[in-house]
Amino acid sequence: MKIIKSATLDSIEATIIDVEATFTKGMPSFTIVGMVSTSINESKDRVKSALLLNDFKFPPLKITINLSPSELNKKGSHFDLPIALQVALFDEKKISFDDFFFFGELALDGTIKDTSHIFAIVLSLAKKGELKKVVTSLESAKKLGNIPNIDVYVVNTLNNAIEFIKSKEKDNYLYEKEEIKYEVLNLKDEQYFYNKKYDEDFKDVIGQDMAKYAALICAAGNHNFLMEGSPGCGKSMIAKRLQYILTPMNLEEILEKAKLQALDFKDVDFSPIRAFRNPHHSSTKSSIFGGGSSNAKMGEVALSNNGVLFFDELPHFPSNILEALREPLEDNKILISRVNSKILYETKFIFVSAMNPCPCGNKLSSVKECRCSDFEVQRYKNRLSEPFLDRIDLYVVMNDSFSDNKNIVSSKELHESVIKAFIRQKNRGQKELNGKLSDKEIKKYCILDNESSEILEKARVNYSLSFRSINKVLKVARTIADINENEFITKSDLLKSLNFRKR
Repeated sequence: MKIIKSATLDSIEATIIDVEATFTKGMPSFTIVGMVSTSINESKDRVKSALLLNDFKFPPLKITINLSPSELNKKGSHFDLPIALQVALFDEKKISFDDFFFFGELALDGTIKDTSHIFAIVLSLAKKGELKKVVTSLESAKKLGNIPNIDVYVVNTLNNAIEFIKSKEKDNYLYEKEEIKYEVLNLKDEQYFYNKKYDEDFKDVIGQDMAKYAALICAAGNHNFLMEGSPGCGKSMIAKRLQYILTPMNLEEILEKAKLQALDFKDVDFSPIRAFRNPHHSSTKSSIFGGGSSNAKMGEVALSNNGVLFFDELPHFPSNILEALREPLEDNKILISRVNSKILYETKFIFVSAMNPCPCGNKLSSVKECRCSDFEVQRYKNRLSEPFLDRIDLYVVMNDSFSDNKNIVSSKELHESVIKAFIRQKNRGQKELNGKLSDKEIKKYCILDNESSEILEKARVNYSLSFRSINKVLKVARTIADINENEFITKSDLLKSLNFRKR
């Protein structure tokens, strides 16, 4: 029996599927078995049409296609191509499919098309080392060509695919890969890519020097960031410009971003600009964290991995969502459990948030009068619990003054500082940036001099800092030291870090 290899997506990871076929005597029929979805069952009509319109005779036999292993749910129209090949080549005895994997949806005329799942499937299998050779359409090949250590072969029609299988010169179908064309940093035998194009620039932000400095620290070390200020003072402007000055991305991060885009049914791009997710405060808990009645699906927290998750109007988010954020903010991962599946997502995002100082928003305003009572202000702020706020690295109160605009700084200047700090962190041998360091790594990299150690101890007593708060202060101080090109954390670095703690 001939076996053609393909694969299916189980949440965000792929599993290899063997496409088998038998042709037996009996009433002519065409059946696909193996716990298949509606999209796979519908492939029978697409395959029939593609074969008949390309002068293939549909065999008058009982045809059974099996997708193995049978106990696994399968989905995706990319099984069209391997199913069609099994039927078209049913009487070819000497045909071998070797270790090629076949993916592609068939148009009714036999043209092979891309699907949203193909990139995510191939990337998942390639990272596990289970796949080396892929046969698919040109549209898919343009995306897959960025995945290292695999060969992609292009076939545009069903006839092309059959010619490829029969051909002894398979290298003629090989897709020529294109290099990622962005600025490159070479550090410790690894390449990091970044973009010098800034669609939105920090020079548009008037004043707010402290907030812009906090944004620089946030970007350089992947620190969580909370801005409090009156409406219109520039909180959202700063948040939206942050993604353009973030640290460079390695190829694995770029591919992971592209994979999440494909799973989110977005156009895949391979730019080294990190993801920016901005859910509305009326979003459901399932849309934020992922959900589904039987199969787990990704939410905003997973889709923002290695990027920015921005919550505007933070206190208006339901308390159950804010409290549930504590785990992914602390552990950089989240487990979604459902009846038929348990999925662990990485959540190494930068959490950026903005809030007003009171319900009416005018408490910090220099021109408008606040209409809120002390009770209303306190109730508004009590929506954010202490354990949640303890996970915020940088807290900035912003004024609404637009007269102070002497220190205009561009995104290009900020990005250059971020890259210098990034290089210092990588040259120290850090796998993670300062904001995501573990307790063990904090002791190794966040080294204080004697004077700084005494100041930190006084701050711990005076401000009743928790163990987590102390670690946050040390990580921010380490980033400030990197920006200032200091080998160790100095007194000035530590005092600036303490200044960004919410008290």
